[in-house]
Amino acid sequence: MAPTVPSAAKSASPSQPSGKSEVADLKQQLRQLAGSRAPDADDQRRDVFKRVISCMTAGIDVSAAFGEMVLCSATSDVVTKKMCYLYVGVHARAHPDLALLTINFLQRDCRDQDPTIRGLALRSLCSLRVRNLVEYLVTPLTTGLKDPSAYVRMIAAVGAAKLYHISATACIDADLPASLKALMLSDPDAQVVANCLHSLQEIWTLEAANSEAAAREIETLYSKPVVFYLLNKIKEFSEWAQCLVLELASKFLPSDNNEIFDIMNLLEDRLQHANGAVVLSTIKVFLHLTMSMTDVHQQVYERIKAPLLTLVGAGSPEQSYAVLCHLHLLVMRAPMLFSSDYKSFYCQFSDPSYVKKLKLEMLTAIANESNTYEIVTELCEYAGNVDVPIARESIRAVGKIALQQYDVNAIVDRLLQFLEMDKDFVTAETLVLVKDLLRKYPQWSHDCIAVVGNISSKNIQEPKGKAALIWMLGEYSQDMHDAPYVLESLVENWDEEHSPEVRLHLLTAVMKCFFKRPPETQKALGATLAAGLSDTHQDVHDRALFYYRLLQYDPAVAERVVNPPKQAVSVFADTQSSEMKDRIFDEFNSLSVVYQKPSYMFTDKEHRGPFEYSEDLTNLTVGTEAQENVISAQRYQENDNDLLLSTSDKEDNGTRASNGSATSTYNAPSDLIGSSLISSQTPAETSLINTGGPTYSSQSNFSLDDLLGLGVTETPTPPPPPALTLNSKPVLDPGTFQRKWGQLALALTQDPRTSTSTPCCVKFIRRDAEGWQVVERDP
Repeated sequence: MAPTVPSAAKSASPSQPSGKSEVADLKQQLRQLAGSRAPDADDQRRDVFKRVISCMTAGIDVSAAFGEMVLCSATSDVVTKKMCYLYVGVHARAHPDLALLTINFLQRDCRDQDPTIRGLALRSLCSLRVRNLVEYLVTPLTTGLKDPSAYVRMIAAVGAAKLYHISATACIDADLPASLKALMLSDPDAQVVANCLHSLQEIWTLEAANSEAAAREIETLYSKPVVFYLLNKIKEFSEWAQCLVLELASKFLPSDNNEIFDIMNLLEDRLQHANGAVVLSTIKVFLHLTMSMTDVHQQVYERIKAPLLTLVGAGSPEQSYAVLCHLHLLVMRAPMLFSSDYKSFYCQFSDPSYVKKLKLEMLTAIANESNTYEIVTELCEYAGNVDVPIARESIRAVGKIALQQYDVNAIVDRLLQFLEMDKDFVTAETLVLVKDLLRKYPQWSHDCIAVVGNISSKNIQEPKGKAALIWMLGEYSQDMHDAPYVLESLVENWDEEHSPEVRLHLLTAVMKCFFKRPPETQKALGATLAAGLSDTHQDVHDRALFYYRLLQYDPAVAERVVNPPKQAVSVFADTQSSEMKDRIFDEFNSLSVVYQKPSYMFTDKEHRGPFEYSEDLTNLTVGTEAQENVISAQRYQENDNDLLLSTSDKEDNGTRASNGSATSTYNAPSDLIGSSLISSQTPAETSLINTGGPTYSSQSNFSLDDLLGLGVTETPTPPPPPALTLNSKPVLDPGTFQRKWGQLALALTQDPRTSTSTPCCVKFIRRDAEGWQVVERDP
C-alpha cells in the first residue's frame, strides 16, 4: 500500500495562491495577454484579473505585476476595468512612484464614450490620494462636473471633496466650491444635488477656520432659499440624502412662526417613512424648530409618539434599541406624555438583554401615581427571570420607583417579599434598596427592620448586600436586639472577609452600636479597631486609626462625628447633570444619544465641533496651571493626613524632616506591615497589632485600651546604649602593632609646614580594636 502524501506536499488549490511563484506566473500571463486581439482575450484577462484580486485579498504582495496590469487595462470590458481600478487604487497609495504609470490610461478612460467607464476612471483617479499627482486631477474634475451623465457628475462632486483633503489650495484655486454650489442649485438629478451639498458642507466647514469667506458661504447654505429649495425636492432624494437635507434643515433659523409651520407641513409625511433614520431626522427638525414655542413643542411630542412606538415594535433589535435610546431621552424631558403607553415598554421574551434593560429604564422613568401598581407588578415578575442581570435591573427599577414617592406602601411590601426568595442576588439587591428607602423614609424603619433582623449574614455572599445589612445593624442597633452579637460574629470572621467595602462598613457600624449599646459592644469595638489597624488595605487602616484617635481625644466628639442626628435624604444624586442632558439633546439623532454622552467624549479632537464645554475631561493639559493645581492638591492631601497625627507625631515628623531624612507615611500593604505600621502609629496603637516591639504610652492611652479590653500593659523604658569610650593607656607589643598597622586603613593625614617650608613631624590617627590612637612620625 502506497504511503499517504503529507499535507505540506499537496498542491495549492486555485483559490489559495502559493506566493511568489503564483505572482510570477500571473505576470507571465499578463504579458502574453497585453495587446492580444484574440476573440477570447477579454475572457482570459478577466480570469487572470480575478486571480490577481484573489492574491491581493489573501494578503500576497502583487505590486510586482503593476506594470503588466496597466498594460492590460486597455479593454472595453467593464468588469475587467473595475478590477483594474481596484488594484490600482490599493497599490498606488503604498507605491506612489508606480502611480505615475496609471495617469495616462485613467485620463484616457475619463474621456471614454461609456459614462460608466468615465465615472469609474474619475473615481479611481481621485482615489489615488498621491500629492504629486494633484495637477492631473483638476482638469478631469472640472470636466466631470459638466459631464452630460448624472453618474459622472455625482462622482465628480465627491471627487472635489477628495481633492480638498489632498490639496486644499488646489481645490480652492480651481474654484471647485463655486462650481459645486451652482451645480447643487441647478442640477435636475437629486443624487448629484445631495453629493454637492455633502461636499460643500465638508469643504466649507474645514475652510471656515482659516477663511471668513468660507464662514459666510456656510451661512448661505442655511439660508431660506437654499433650505426651502432642498425641502421641496426631498421626496426625490434617497434615504441617505433625505437625512442630509433634514440635518441641514435642523440648523435653519426661521424668521417667524409661518416659516416654522411651512417646514413642518412639508415634512409631515416624512414621519410615516419606513426608514427609521428619516423619521428620527424629521423629529429632530420638529423639536429644534419649536424649542421657543412651548405649546407647539408639547404638541410635537404628542405627534411624534406614535411613529416612534411603531419603530420600536417593527424592525430589527438594533433599530429598536436605537429608537428606544431616543425615546428615553424624550421621556426624561417629558415623562407625562408617555405615561399612558407604559405597556409598549413591557419586555418581550424574544427581546435581547440590552433592549430589556433599556425598557426597564423607560418603565422607571414614566412611572407615576396612575400606573405605578401595574408597572411594579410587571417588574416583580421579572425578578424571578432566569436572566440574572435583567432580574437585578428589575429589582433596582422597583426601588427607583419607590424613591420617586409613588405608592410607597405597596412597593415596600413587595421589596420585603423579595427577601423571602431563596436567591442570593435577589436578597443582596433588595437589601441595598431597603437601605436607600430607610435613608429617605425613616418612618418605615420598624417594618423593615422586623424583616431584615431575621436574615442571617452567613447567607449573604455579595459584598454590597452584606455592607447594606451591616449599615442597618449599626444605624438601627437600638431596635435590633441581636445587633451587637451579629456584629461581633462578623468581627470574629474579619480575616475571611476580603471586601474592603464590607470592612469599612463594619468599622462604622460597630462604632455606632458602641455609642448606643456600650456594654454589649465594648469587646467587639476593641477587636474591630485592632483588626482594622492591622489591615493591609490603606482605607480600612486609616479609618480604624481615625476612630481610635478620635476616641482617644474625646468620646463625646467621636459620637457627634460618627453618629450625628440624621435627616431624611430628599433627592439622590443623579448620574447626569442637566447640562449634559441638554448637550445630548442638541445632538439628537446621533451616536451621542445611544452612548448617552456628548460627542466630545468619544471622538478624536480633530473631529469635534468648535465649542468649549466645562465638563470636558478628555483635554487634560500638563501646563503650568495644571501643575500648580496638582501641587496644591498634594499639599492639601498632606495637610489632611496630618489631621490623623497626634501632636507628638507631628513634632517627630518635623524633626525627621529637618534632619534631611526622607520618611514615608504610607503603610506597606503586605510583608512590610510591621515596620511601616510602627512608623506611623502611636505606641499604644502599635501594641494593638502585636508587633512585639517596645511601647511607650501615656496614661490616657492605657485607660482607653483598658476600656476596650485590649489588655495593654506598660513596658519599662529600656536602658540607653553604652557611650563610646577611648582607651587612654593602650598597650601593644611592637609585632602586634606593626601587624595591626598594616591592616588598618588610613583615616586622616595632616601635613603642617612652617614659614620656611621645613617639614615637621606628621601625626597619624588610627583606630584599632582597643580604641583610637595618635601616632607621630617624622616625614
